[in-house]
Amino acid sequence: MDTYQKPEDKDLQALKDLANRLRIHSIRATCASNSGHPTSCCSAAEILSVLFFNTMRYDAADPGNFNNDRFVLSKGHAAPILYAAWTEAGYIKESDLLNLRKIDCDLEGHPTPKLPFVDVATGSLGQGLGASCGMAYTGKYFDKARCPCHLIHGCFFLCSYRVYCLLGDGESSEGAVWEAMAFASHYHLDNLVAIFDVNRLGQSEAAPLQHQTEIYKKRCEAFGWNTYIVDGHDVEELCYALWQAANTKDKPTAIIAKTFKGKGISGVENQDNWHGKPMPKEKVESIIKEIQNRIQTNKNLTPLAPIRDAPEVSIANITMSTPPSYKVGDKIATRKAYGLALAKLGHANSRVIALDGDTKNSTFSEIFKNEHPERFIECFIAEQNMVSVAMGCATRNRTVAFASTFAAFLSRAYDHIRMGAISQSNVNLCGSHCGVSIGEDGPSQMALEDIAMFRAIPSCTVFYPSDGVSTEHAVSLAANTPGMCFIRTSRPDTTILYSPEEKFEIGQAKVVRQSDSDRVTVIGAGVTLHEALAAADELAKQDINIRVIDPFTIKPLDAATIISSGRATGGHIITVEDHYKEGGIGDAVAAALAGEPGFIVQSLAVRGVPRSGKPTELLEMFGISAKCIVEAVKSTFAN
Repeated sequence: MDTYQKPEDKDLQALKDLANRLRIHSIRATCASNSGHPTSCCSAAEILSVLFFNTMRYDAADPGNFNNDRFVLSKGHAAPILYAAWTEAGYIKESDLLNLRKIDCDLEGHPTPKLPFVDVATGSLGQGLGASCGMAYTGKYFDKARCPCHLIHGCFFLCSYRVYCLLGDGESSEGAVWEAMAFASHYHLDNLVAIFDVNRLGQSEAAPLQHQTEIYKKRCEAFGWNTYIVDGHDVEELCYALWQAANTKDKPTAIIAKTFKGKGISGVENQDNWHGKPMPKEKVESIIKEIQNRIQTNKNLTPLAPIRDAPEVSIANITMSTPPSYKVGDKIATRKAYGLALAKLGHANSRVIALDGDTKNSTFSEIFKNEHPERFIECFIAEQNMVSVAMGCATRNRTVAFASTFAAFLSRAYDHIRMGAISQSNVNLCGSHCGVSIGEDGPSQMALEDIAMFRAIPSCTVFYPSDGVSTEHAVSLAANTPGMCFIRTSRPDTTILYSPEEKFEIGQAKVVRQSDSDRVTVIGAGVTLHEALAAADELAKQDINIRVIDPFTIKPLDAATIISSGRATGGHIITVEDHYKEGGIGDAVAAALAGEPGFIVQSLAVRGVPRSGKPTELLEMFGISAKCIVEAVKSTFAN
């Protein structure tokens, strides 16, 4: 371990003074916006002062540089003090702070990546540490720096950038925090520091542990973290604890900082009922004057420069080396085709990574693990954390991340997915075992809400491949598509419909069966596309022809193809899906036809909570089998 060099007294005083300037900036900004959380900022002032101007290494003129240390403000409501720190670093103009929360200003109420120094959006509490884990994992295991002798011995070592996450004590009640704590210790993320701002007070009352810092320490140590308790307003203690963290190997470090909400504001410090309230306008100047009187110097501190040893990477235009190898008529489950495609994509680019939640032998991401073990992250049964880790890995364009589990279990992580959209994340999610077609496992394992979930996510592309060829294209397209992508895969084996040469595009459907005498357009996806084709075969025996469409992407939906096909079949459209009616394919088609005259849309979907049974029995029971499609087509004319 290096010998600790205590900062000079003048620098310690400068850090104290800088903390008070951060307080003043936060108070002024929240007063100007007449909203915000100045007391939550004040408790963290010394923490940010020491982090930004003594500990962290970064280029203040280039906040998004991939060599910079990362800082995640998990307690996102304290955003004004983050903006204040970047003001003191010289990146934000002081006058811009007075535009906090205004509609034409990117200094929003909680941090978002509209700002180059923000990697993930925060504000929905409990999520910052999981994303920090993904950044730290990437720094330790993917962004390996070369040692001087690498040309001879091939040696690599931990990349120099480190990750710091500031959490509130209130958000430590979130289970996602402890999922992340377990993950970080399991993977020995010694480049990660979590700082708990234990200011005692929550939004409506005191946090459950209040100032019992020893209990926080025991909990963190029980999760395998190197842990220190400090006075969060003592800059010297903070400097030393953060130095110790940098010199601790094989363990992440937690710093339990005892602080006071509203620190430095007389009559407000450590008092209830000040959460989320700006200081009264008539008192602001006297409050600021009181804080200014504590400032002894105007010394500016310069951030430490980053160590530029992270590798340059490219994740643009990733293409498969060969077309799909499937033959028309063969059978394979789309979940297995996903695993094969992902492994193949991993050979195309070394920055493709895969994560899974202990379902890799069912989602078939284990195929990727077997071929690229150094790029596979087992996240265990902690889906919330898996999504956040994947988003952290994908920040600053360091990786192309694919995370998979049963689609039903992604509902548990929905708030993290929602925040991923706000984070402008390019993470790719794959949900297997969708619908009643999984069979005997029963309703707890059946994803019947997932299309609705992901359709509601802004900028999310929703793929629903129906065979092995389209699945491989979905994986390749997702890797190159900005924004979040969701790939819905099925459990049963299904027939290969498309030749290896078939081309697929986002938002472009396939008309897989048609004739000049088609009387109804049927739209299915996944297993129901195959049921629709079986129904078409049966109806053809009765001299009734139907048009069958594979949408490929449910969002965006190919409205033009649906409208033209629907008009060719007299306006008669039937949608059939292994999903609940609400928010699924039927609703997507109805929305696409809104304002178009002359269409009648019938939706075949799962209605009611299903049960265990054989897949064929369940498709029949819930009205989405080939037989049910035949009856629906006939009833269209009977009515």
